[in-house]
Amino acid sequence: MTEKTESRFDWQQFLRRWQEEWVPDEDDAEDLAEGGVTPADLALAAPPADETEIVAAEERLGTRLPPSYRRFLEASNGWRLDEGSIYRLGAAHEIGWFGDPFGMTAIYRRGLDERSAEQEVRLAGMWERALQLETDSDMSYALLDPGDTDEDGEWALYVYKGWSGEMPDRYPSFRAYMRRMYEQFHAGRAGLPGFVNDTTRALDADVEHAREEALSGRWEAARDLLAEADRYGRPRARGMLAQLAALAHGGGQHGFGELVADPRCTGELVPVMAVAHLGDHRPHRLPERFPLGTGTDAGVTAAAEEILSRVRDRSYRYAPDGSFGRAVAEAGEAARWGDTDGAWRVIRAALPSWSPPGPDLLAPLGLLADPVLGPVATRERCLELLATPRGGRTGPAPAPVPDLDPPGLCWVADAPRWNAPYDSYRCLWVEGTEPEALPGLVGEDGGAGLAAPPGRPAGWVHRRPEERDEAAPWQDRAVVAVGRTGSGWAFGFDMAPRTPEPGSFFVSPAGAASHGGRAVVLWVRRARDGGLAVFHLSVAERGEELYACTLRGTHVERSGPVPGALDPERVLDGVGDADRERCLLAAVEGEFGLSLPRHALAERILPHLTTRSWNRAPQEGEVYAYATFRMERR
Repeated sequence: MTEKTESRFDWQQFLRRWQEEWVPDEDDAEDLAEGGVTPADLALAAPPADETEIVAAEERLGTRLPPSYRRFLEASNGWRLDEGSIYRLGAAHEIGWFGDPFGMTAIYRRGLDERSAEQEVRLAGMWERALQLETDSDMSYALLDPGDTDEDGEWALYVYKGWSGEMPDRYPSFRAYMRRMYEQFHAGRAGLPGFVNDTTRALDADVEHAREEALSGRWEAARDLLAEADRYGRPRARGMLAQLAALAHGGGQHGFGELVADPRCTGELVPVMAVAHLGDHRPHRLPERFPLGTGTDAGVTAAAEEILSRVRDRSYRYAPDGSFGRAVAEAGEAARWGDTDGAWRVIRAALPSWSPPGPDLLAPLGLLADPVLGPVATRERCLELLATPRGGRTGPAPAPVPDLDPPGLCWVADAPRWNAPYDSYRCLWVEGTEPEALPGLVGEDGGAGLAAPPGRPAGWVHRRPEERDEAAPWQDRAVVAVGRTGSGWAFGFDMAPRTPEPGSFFVSPAGAASHGGRAVVLWVRRARDGGLAVFHLSVAERGEELYACTLRGTHVERSGPVPGALDPERVLDGVGDADRERCLLAAVEGEFGLSLPRHALAERILPHLTTRSWNRAPQEGEVYAYATFRMERR
């Protein structure tokens, strides 16, 4: 704001509108009913100060008052505030220097050091030089700081609530402070019957316009309109603004206001609230009730509790109606087995067909709560969603967000950046087989088949499942994430093997997995310095192992006719230590067309399978040594 801009601001019109719009709040209405005050006592404005009064105040204070405050006095020599902790701003002859009567300067300066920001230093000195404006308050102070000015000569205004123990609230100018007080005046009366005026009508029109802007993909323009309406407390604004925030900022805790009470909105809003609710509390410390807000009837409350239960046990699935719902189901099936990029392409294509089930719903928020599709909807993709016209609106579509998964296998060599601190991984691929068939091929005897993914709730730390007590010490059951590659191979990936490398009792599961076609097994272990320590590859077909090779350091063990394109000695000829793992992975990728889905593995959305042991039992005359450790607290 420049001084020229301030000169164009009509303080008389602004304050007159405020006074004309004023209606008593609950406390004022009670005082009027009891006869303790008259409407005249509750007037906000005061007669304007003439120039001589203002000049006299400036001469007494020894400074010229900042532009916006000076022009305010010319329109009203003081003001009654009935929102917040400042009750009355004094007239020109009543204001004076604060003088720091409570020793705040010393308190704030004790917290300064060489790393303190300029604003912190400025605030510490504010108390001694500030101009005090209020004459009635709840132990609070309105302080204009001549040491905190802008290029237009405006002084920052601080409101300090002496009872709160909080830092003072800062406003860049007196005008900014009064504007905020006017907004709070409106917000405090927005729910009163009959509180309708030109301001509320204009803001409500902005809210409706914002809804159209949001559905048309112009979500940032909608956000700005809704943010202003929300500051004035307009109904509908907060619920719509919270929807935009949930998508723009990637979930989090969001209250959707009165929208939650509308049963048409339950399927989109309550699942997002349930995820935030569970993320904010430890499972054993959840409050008894799921807080939804006011106005929800028994039907909405019951539906919400049922949704909360399904979100908690990860059985919740986002299932909207119509063609968009069919696309979501298709996308969920793709993401379930690892194709998160393909899943998003399906959702992206179907977004224009999404139709809001409730009048103030702006986007398919339920996606965020789906345990499979939620991780697919990254922040960048959510911004793409917001920019896509939907709900019958037309307009240009945004540029597609790039896919997340790199092709092939070589990205796994960057594991220190994606699955640290693991130094070992192993994988099984089976050609022409659906993921559901893997339990029958390599699953543990008597196992339950595929298990739900473990998920990543707030505070989640990946841990290997404990081996069952009845397991023999030599057994090495892998717990693999199961999915499907784009080239038609089912896979199982174990990013934290219990044993660090294939040992003398290792038996590749490739043979058992290959009864219907080819199977490939890969096992990699890194050294402490990040270099390649062990690389094992085995390939089988129709139940028989075709060949295998294991690289340990520079020594290669082979069985069967290993193709030259896969033989470690040929592949690594002339390759530096840093690129050994990447080159071997590239060779396997090129020979079989194999890949792994990085995003699905990193987000742990794939089902899991416990395989049979990758070690055989020791035979007669063989010894298997192991050690166990137990910590006891005395």
